Amino acid sequence: QVQLVESGGGLVQPGGSLRLSCAGSGRTLTWYAMGWFRQAPGKEREFVAAISWNGGSTSYADSVKGRLTISRDNSKNLVYLQMNNLKPEDTAVYYCGAYLSLEVVGGASPAYWGQGTQVTVSS
Repeated sequence: QVQLVESGGGLVQPGGSLRLSCAGSGRTLTWYAMGWFRQAPGKEREFVAAISWNGGSTSYADSVKGRLTISRDNSKNLVYLQMNNLKPEDTAVYYCGAYLSLEVVGGASPAYWGQGTQVTVSS
């Protein structure tokens, strides 16, 4: 069993930056591909970014390409989401998830989820 805890959310102005962190416990995250998802009010949860077990491959939603970057530090059991040039439409609760695979398989959903961290982009 993997427990995930997100942190780093907050209020930021448009064009600003935030870095989200996802801390794993219970098991090493090395055995899992990891992903970030988000859910805005009144909308379904959507995929944001994913990274393979060793960071060798990443994938992004088209809406965040060039602005958000996923990375991981397996020695610290952490996964990050660097968010730059934030827009109001990025406002959402952000969740990290652990896949039951080393690589991300298209269309797959994580088996483990964190509780989420709120990101609000507003002037």
